Amino acid sequence: MKMPELIVMLTHHDVTAANALELFTELQDLPILHWGFKDRGLPTTQMRSLVEAMRAAGKTTYLEVVSLSEAEGLAGARLALEAEFDVLMGTVYFSSIQQLLSNSSTRYYPFVGHVHSHPSILDGDIDEIAAHAHYLETQGVDGLDLLTYRYTGDAPALLRKVVTATALPVVSAGSIASLDRVVEVQQAGAWGFTVGSAFFEARFSPEQSIRKNVEFLWNALSGLDQTEQYASA
Repeated sequence: MKMPELIVMLTHHDVTAANALELFTELQDLPILHWGFKDRGLPTTQMRSLVEAMRAAGKTTYLEVVSLSEAEGLAGARLALEAEFDVLMGTVYFSSIQQLLSNSSTRYYPFVGHVHSHPSILDGDIDEIAAHAHYLETQGVDGLDLLTYRYTGDAPALLRKVVTATALPVVSAGSIASLDRVVEVQQAGAWGFTVGSAFFEARFSPEQSIRKNVEFLWNALSGLDQTEQYASA
C-alpha cells in the first residue's frame, strides 16, 4: 500500500509561525514536495513572501483556511489566487468559493463535515460525514480536507469511511503526532496528511529541533514505504 504524502505545515496550534519564512529557508533542501501554512498568524505581505519562497524552491504549496465564514473563506481564496498557491485547503464549502477558483490553477480541498471552534473540531455521525464527502465530490471540488484526529468519535473508522465514499484525494489534517497515526492514515488509503504542531513540539524525535523532527518523520516514511515494497514484491 502506497505511503500517504506528507504536507509540512509551518504552523503551531492552527496559527502560522512568526518565523515561518526562516524555518522554510532552513528546511527547503529536504526532499519533501508538499509545504503549507494557515491563514492566521502572519500579515498578508509576509504570507505572500513565504509562498513565493516555497514556489521558487519547486514545492507544491498549500494554504489552509481555518476561518469558517463565507466572507473569510472568500478572502482566503482570493489570497490563494493572488499568491498562486497550488491548493486551498479548508474553509466551510461555499459555492461562491468554488466558483471563484473554478477557472484557476488553484485546487480546492474544503473541510468535510461539521467543523467549528478554534482550534478546529469535527463532530457528527460518520455516515453523514461520508455522505457530505460524496456531496462535495458532486460539486466539483478537487480534494477533501478531513480533520480526522479532531473528530469527537472514532477517528480511524471515520477516515476509512470517507476514503471509501469518494474518489477524491483525502488529506487527513490535524493532530497527527505519532507514527501509529501515520500508519492508520496509510491503512485507510488516504492520499496525504499534514503535520504542523507535532514538529514544533518535538513529538517524533527526542532531539528538540524542528529540522530533526521533520527528518525523523520523513526517514520513517521512507522506511515504511520500503517495507511495503518488499512485502508486495
